Amino acid sequence: QVQLVESGGGSVQAGGSLRLSCAASGLTLSRSYMGWFRQAPGKEREFVSAINWRTGDTYYATSVKGRFTISRDNAKNTVYLQMSNLESEDTAIYYCTAARPNRAPGTQRAMYDYWGQGTQVTVSS
Repeated sequence: QVQLVESGGGSVQAGGSLRLSCAASGLTLSRSYMGWFRQAPGKEREFVSAINWRTGDTYYATSVKGRFTISRDNAKNTVYLQMSNLESEDTAIYYCTAARPNRAPGTQRAMYDYWGQGTQVTVSS
């Protein structure tokens, strides 16, 4: 029933920008939160950012704070990740994620319940 569909991945030069989108369906977002994880080759999937759907409060990994911005469009049930000043170390598969209603925000994979298929972001140096 719950489906997350990512889009917007691609290749970009270092210092460039990309915007990822994730459209959610089958989930009550008003009491939930959504976010993004990423996984680079040979590394574990790591937290990138999250947003509380009700309040709009945002959370960022230290590695991306100041460069990435997460936002939401309530009418479209869509979350965005605006990525600026991209670095080669940002290269990864980016996964959209969502928590079941009434979960508390967090940075651990176990705190999220639904996942998209991922979209590749490649940053060339």
